[in-house]
Amino acid sequence: MSTQSFLEVEAKFSVAESTQLPELTRLEGVDHVADTRHHALSAIYYDTEDLRLTHAKVTLRRRTGGNDDGWHIKIPSEAGRTEIHAELGEPVDGRYEVPEELLHQVRSIIRHNELTPIAQVDNKRTEMVLADADNKPVAEFCDDHVTAFSFLPGGQQQSWREWEVELAGELPGTEEGTQFIRRATSLLIGAGARVSSSPSKLKSALGDSYANAPLPPALVSPDVDPDSPAAAVITALQANRDKLVDYDPRVRRDEWDSVHQMRVATRELRSHLQTFHGIVVGPEIDKIEADLKELAGILGVARDAEVVEERWQKLLESEDSDTLDDSTREHIAQDMGNAYRRAHRRVIAALDSERYLELLESLDRLLADPPTADKQQDSAPAASEAEQPEEQSPAEEDAAAPTESSEDSAPAADKAEKKPEKKKSKDKSADMDTVMAQHLEKAYNKLVKRHKKAVENWDNQELSLHEREDYFHDMRKAAKKLRYAAEAAGSATNLKTKRLYKACKQMQSVLGDFQDSVTSRDKLLELAESARRRGENTFGYGLLYQRERTIGLKALDDYAESFKDIKAAFKPLRKKLK
Repeated sequence: MSTQSFLEVEAKFSVAESTQLPELTRLEGVDHVADTRHHALSAIYYDTEDLRLTHAKVTLRRRTGGNDDGWHIKIPSEAGRTEIHAELGEPVDGRYEVPEELLHQVRSIIRHNELTPIAQVDNKRTEMVLADADNKPVAEFCDDHVTAFSFLPGGQQQSWREWEVELAGELPGTEEGTQFIRRATSLLIGAGARVSSSPSKLKSALGDSYANAPLPPALVSPDVDPDSPAAAVITALQANRDKLVDYDPRVRRDEWDSVHQMRVATRELRSHLQTFHGIVVGPEIDKIEADLKELAGILGVARDAEVVEERWQKLLESEDSDTLDDSTREHIAQDMGNAYRRAHRRVIAALDSERYLELLESLDRLLADPPTADKQQDSAPAASEAEQPEEQSPAEEDAAAPTESSEDSAPAADKAEKKPEKKKSKDKSADMDTVMAQHLEKAYNKLVKRHKKAVENWDNQELSLHEREDYFHDMRKAAKKLRYAAEAAGSATNLKTKRLYKACKQMQSVLGDFQDSVTSRDKLLELAESARRRGENTFGYGLLYQRERTIGLKALDDYAESFKDIKAAFKPLRKKLK
């Protein structure tokens, strides 16, 4: 079954039944109404029992009537929403099955949960195509009279009227399109409309019954003291779990930079679990870390191919690239693109695997009921108390009795009652800062050790070039971990980590440029070896190899200064440990 995908950028407005439609040709860029059509639309919306799609701002429907009968799924994207269409298909045993092509797009959200109808939306629509002076469509305007039914417990029938303006042609995702939406909004509000408070017809259809569905595991609030270090770590893990799930459909659609961002999310998750080990504990952590490492590795192959392809395109545009023969130029231009497509197919296979889905389930379970160290400590006294004798001897009672007189102790208790909460809050905040600073120090000390190894071994001629370069690669990974930790600690505590975060980011950039040149050189060697076996000229590969080597060494010029910045940025944080 074939699918179609396009970017949807629209604005919705609530409007009374009696409101008159304004003259739409008053909009700048609209010359005339090219076509007016009337439709009777009926859509059945699907979701899991706990409304995972709806919570993720994703809508899945089967609609009849109009120009686009079939299945539609709408997924959030940077500039609006990506809408994907699939054919209606034939019912199986009287039931319409959601096409696998659409399930594929939201597998990370629904996992293995069954999709069932949750609402029906019937719509009497008047649709107008707004065109410019060249008769090119610039937007579609819809006047909708809607009747909707929620199938959730407590659901009711509701009716309303709304207007929609949706960009057409080349306008979606452009500044010109954004300006058009603003002008349309001004015109329609002037005519008596209000910007809709509901993001979709589905949310309006569900109404109050939306609250009657159970929460998805990803939205369950964990039982963690909000003033504890564990809360800060869990918050950071939740953000990256959400980013991982969010980028899954984007990677599947091969959106620009999506592989990179999904890889960052997996690495941050793993980095937090390692850096803050001891705050979040338990045997399941090791399994999650291993699965994240596997996923990051698969994403890394695709990302490396993507980066190298971009670098090689720039190399081909350099001033002395005319020395390359046609065969070399062809391989430089095409081979890494082919490698990326192969790697991307492997990424998709990984995202479709049971191991990946179980990883997502494991993350949800971990974050809904975090195995924090303080929970284990809380359970320890209960065990020790069970071993205590039921009665104490008189001598033991005397020994256990307070040394203060009852007269002295009572006022002390009164004082404690007057200001315990404020003092406790301050103590917790200070403890939280100290614990997070300790974990930052561990990450910082690891970075310093790797820095020393990188510097000491750079001129060690007993090591191969790759071995010496690998020490800087290890240093880059340490800078990433410290940066991730600084971000997590700074967002949840009183620690001032912004300067450290920026310094680590700069170091990451310096060593990132260096490592990209190393990866590019490795791939050039592979191409050169293949060319040699084919009996082709390899001079061009050597030329590009040396250029990449020069670029890499140039990147290291800023290394020493970047390390000094990290040291200076961490110095104030040491005070929290004294």
